Amino acid sequence: MPTTEALQRKISSARELQSIVKTMKALAAVSIHQYERAVSSLSTYQQVLELSLQVLLHHTPNGLPIRPTAAPPCLVIFGSDQGMCGRFNEQLAAAVLDHLQNHLSQANERSLPPRLITVGTRLAARLADDGYATDSSFSVPSSVSGITPMVQTIVQKLEEWRSHSAIGSIYVFHHRFLGGSSYRPKTFQLYPLDADWLNHLRHQPWRSRQVPMITLPPEQLFSALFQQLFFLGLFRACAESLASENASRLAAMQVAEKNIQERLAQIQSDYNQHRQTLVTEELLDIIAGFEALQSDS
Repeated sequence: MPTTEALQRKISSARELQSIVKTMKALAAVSIHQYERAVSSLSTYQQVLELSLQVLLHHTPNGLPIRPTAAPPCLVIFGSDQGMCGRFNEQLAAAVLDHLQNHLSQANERSLPPRLITVGTRLAARLADDGYATDSSFSVPSSVSGITPMVQTIVQKLEEWRSHSAIGSIYVFHHRFLGGSSYRPKTFQLYPLDADWLNHLRHQPWRSRQVPMITLPPEQLFSALFQQLFFLGLFRACAESLASENASRLAAMQVAEKNIQERLAQIQSDYNQHRQTLVTEELLDIIAGFEALQSDS
């Protein structure tokens, strides 16, 4: 049976761990809030880009200068670097692997394998275990201010690959934050743009009497707008992924806190019972000694 000192050490360790879990819960809740605000702040930026694209569509009646290519697709995947976030990476990896398997089943023998860009070392290692090497890997930003430089680097790499016809379609995989501590995997096509959405923008009436003129060549303006659309889509995906990661960590910490409370109650009960046993044994020893002295006298 554990000694009193051993039980006291267990109680102290459990309380320290409980304090750490409470701190991590608070940090996760604060992080979720800041990433939610980052996502909501993109609405005005998106409206400006849609208006710009609408002007470009008005001046290109034959369609955008998108050249079809047989190049392999590119997958941009947002995971995590840190643990203690439940099945966050496993769920996203399952969605990515399903997509890759479907692509391989539809591709012919001459098709090149997809190119992968991962954000998060844990997810990259998970995909590598299944035989899918990552072309470029990035660390997960630790704050909202760190999202912009990382996304700009990814946009430059995507635009370089796209301009050299090294990639065809671009797909983005991330977790979408649903509120509270819930999230789910999400996939969307970043390039080419959705044809129905473009058709909607083309036929949408302009807000004023005259559609603005463009002074740049359509292909140059098209490339600049695409870089901004890439940035917008990837920034939103990264922010939603970070919010989902912290939501998953918050849920994991809530379960851990409940388990610690139950364990702490059990250890405290064992400690009280052990102390009561020691007190009872001491009282019995005193009574036995007193009775022995009385019998001797």
